[in-house]
Amino acid sequence: MRHDGAVSIPFAVSERSTVGIEWELALVDVDSGDLRQVAQTILDAVAPDDGEHPHIRQELLLNTVEVVSGVRHTVKEAGADLDRAIEEIRTITDPLRVELMCAGTHPFGRWSHQKVTDKARYATLIDRTQWWGRQMLIYGVHVHVGIEDREKVLPISAAMLSYYGHLQALSASSPFWGGKDTGYASNRALMFQQLPTAGLPFHFQQWDQFEAYVDDMLTTGVIDHLDEIRWDLRPSTKFGTLEVRICDGIPSMSELLSISALTHCLVEHFSSELDAGRTLPDIPPWFAQENKWRSARYGMDAILILDEHAEEELVTTDLEKLLVRLEPVAERLGCSEELDGVRAIMKTGASYQRQRAIAEANDGELDAVVKSLVEEMRAGHPLLNVV
Repeated sequence: MRHDGAVSIPFAVSERSTVGIEWELALVDVDSGDLRQVAQTILDAVAPDDGEHPHIRQELLLNTVEVVSGVRHTVKEAGADLDRAIEEIRTITDPLRVELMCAGTHPFGRWSHQKVTDKARYATLIDRTQWWGRQMLIYGVHVHVGIEDREKVLPISAAMLSYYGHLQALSASSPFWGGKDTGYASNRALMFQQLPTAGLPFHFQQWDQFEAYVDDMLTTGVIDHLDEIRWDLRPSTKFGTLEVRICDGIPSMSELLSISALTHCLVEHFSSELDAGRTLPDIPPWFAQENKWRSARYGMDAILILDEHAEEELVTTDLEKLLVRLEPVAERLGCSEELDGVRAIMKTGASYQRQRAIAEANDGELDAVVKSLVEEMRAGHPLLNVV
């Protein structure tokens, strides 16, 4: 993809507001709750002869598998794909006494004990990033939303930054790191941005600005491939989507579908606003950066900066208003029930709040936290109300 001039980046044809979900899952030992390095065993079983399973994928570490949906019209359909993939994985993991778990971080797992998948691109990443790369014992959720016109992608991405803190707070699930309470709702958010080209996207509104940036990154050797740009929001050119990578790992299917529905509705809403000739919100980059920190630190208690006028509001208060505004969009996208589930998260508490409550109830024993996360994954919904 290197050129002696400007890079031309095509954007795949995609049906508007189709949706796909990628869910990174930790593999944990039934007895100890610690991480198990059995991803390759799973991949060999579900996709023998070096094939690739359509819905079960390899990840950086051998304690992780990723389940991915197909291209769907509703988040419910995408969730059904993920459910089927998980059922298939469990036919392999149950006899191994391995459970599936999801959170932004494992509560007490040690990064230094984890093995990296034997693949060239992962070896290159670790070689370049060294200590920070080895510490990427984190899990996330990526939601792809189809955008039918390349010129819409970057304006919608910029508009999504106004709601970065909302998505981060709802999904925050990584208060613990290496057995310690970090004081953050999402330690993952601040860990991941230490990688080069990760973190908040640059403030581009036009596609040729993005092409010029990629050209500079390739020319100077910062990246060798486009997918090495690891922004929290990025154009996925091969799929024709905006890829929203903000969220921590989400512990249960009900929460996953609710937060994915919110993401889906926001992208479609902004697409419709562009069609109507209206200007999208465009929060200054320094406010977006502050909101990322506030939501990572305070989660559902974060007071977020809402606009360029520096108006502020508690995230849950603004979420209530947002959900009302998005109701017609959710009805159009067939996800009204899932979107309403965001209110359930606000009522029962986000994962970081539940994890802390369980740790406190068990004298700080974090194996109890892992057990609760495993149970939530099995149940498909939160099992504790802490608000």
